[in-house]
Amino acid sequence: MENTGLHWIDYSIVIGSILFAIGIGYYFAHRQKGTEQYFAGGRNIPSWAIGMSIFATLISSVTFLAYPGSGYAGDWILLVQGLMVPIVLVCIIGFIVPLFRRVIRLSVYEYFEKRFGRFARFYGSSAFVLGHFSKMGTVLFLVSLAMSRFMNMDIILIIVVLGIAVTALTLMGGIEAVIWMDVIQGFLLILGGVICISILLFRPENGIQNVGTEIVSQVQNANYSWNFVDATFWVLAFNGIFYALQKYGTDQTIVQRYITAKDDKSAKKAAYIGVFTSLPVWTLFMVIGIALIVFYRSDVAHGLPEGLKADEVFPYFISTQLPVGIKGLIIAALAAGAISSLDSDINCLAAIGVQDYYLKLRPKAEDKRQLQVGRYIVFIAGFAAIGVSMLYAIWEGEGVLGVVFQLYAIFSAGIVGILLLGLFSKRANKKGLYWGIAAAMAFTAYAMLTSTPIGVGANKRILLDLGALNYTHHKLMLGVYSHIVLLVVGYVASLFYFKENAPEELTIHGYLRMKKEEKLNKKTTVSGAVAQNN
Repeated sequence: MENTGLHWIDYSIVIGSILFAIGIGYYFAHRQKGTEQYFAGGRNIPSWAIGMSIFATLISSVTFLAYPGSGYAGDWILLVQGLMVPIVLVCIIGFIVPLFRRVIRLSVYEYFEKRFGRFARFYGSSAFVLGHFSKMGTVLFLVSLAMSRFMNMDIILIIVVLGIAVTALTLMGGIEAVIWMDVIQGFLLILGGVICISILLFRPENGIQNVGTEIVSQVQNANYSWNFVDATFWVLAFNGIFYALQKYGTDQTIVQRYITAKDDKSAKKAAYIGVFTSLPVWTLFMVIGIALIVFYRSDVAHGLPEGLKADEVFPYFISTQLPVGIKGLIIAALAAGAISSLDSDINCLAAIGVQDYYLKLRPKAEDKRQLQVGRYIVFIAGFAAIGVSMLYAIWEGEGVLGVVFQLYAIFSAGIVGILLLGLFSKRANKKGLYWGIAAAMAFTAYAMLTSTPIGVGANKRILLDLGALNYTHHKLMLGVYSHIVLLVVGYVASLFYFKENAPEELTIHGYLRMKKEEKLNKKTTVSGAVAQNN
């Protein structure tokens, strides 16, 4: 028997989870006496907790909704992007973590400045601010939209309540409250997924066998062709490589977690925990989408309403198939995913605001004043996210916001290229980098303008139609090409300027030399000890 309504128990669970988040912020509030504690947690948070926080930040509630929708639509290839992350992580974390912990105080873009000058820092930090500000509004809107349908409540009310809860948690408790709330929310998200997949696999007859057959069918029928126009396996694979580099090497929400650990070993362990927890959970929610196909073909379900879209099937399943209490738990997990993503964004935006902007204007500001400014930024960012989400609700994601986000894509192009140039090339310099940034921005602008349609129906047209010269590849490849353009142009242009080799300690070459010296010293110490004993 289908039950589409929520019981008072479900409402109580959802409301209780949101109040609990605010309570966590209040619990940690008394410890926030300075910026070191507020933004870095005193650099003494356990690695497993940091790892779970990274996981919760990466997953978010959008994953909760998007992956099942993609799996139900037969498009499992979205998972390929996540599969690339551990491959890249194993290659870079070993030297990126100790480098950042040694070179920067808090902001990852401080490394950009030390390597390429002040403009590089401003370019990187402004890209982060614009990107995560737009993301915050999107996440808050999408989750509020889903919750409003579940709870039969006005979306504006849910946006305001969730937004205030996230802002209060972050404002009072700092990064400590963020991380420990992420731990709880991460486990809640996993629990919600496990409950759903258990019902989907065991209620229909031969559910596990049929889901396995469906998975094999989707894998076999996926698009493996070597073309970059459609969302093929290779498009997602290449995009995933650069997504991993950008997330773990240039994203403040992840790099700031490295700083909160007590030592390099703990920070690296946290990074591994974060990604190797995320991968099975991404897979879990993709399998949930595939299992929904089998479930609604079986005699257990009563079919789906006509016209239901793929990304609406999982919310419909939650509304109609879960018992009282469990339904509330799943919706609470959805809210938890939003909170765990948004609280990280807000705290990191405040850290960037203080470190990369305020201290440039007031370099001698006292720590107490820095903390005060950081809290102002948290407050402003939280309520700005609420405002953007409301605009989405009113305009349904169209209009001015679409233009703003396209401009963001243009003016933040090639961030990974800056990181790779800085790490791997001693010859790359700031003048060459400027050419690389200009080239990446020009290419991204060309690609966006020659592939983005405007208008409606018969009046729909491309912004800048160059005919055969239009950009025709998939939009996800922009997340590859812009970085490569900056990397190549930046390196080549650097060769035309006066030789100014980077300090070796800012590159992988310095890291490898340091490890070689440590190994040699250790060998010498052991040899000396053996000789003394003899």
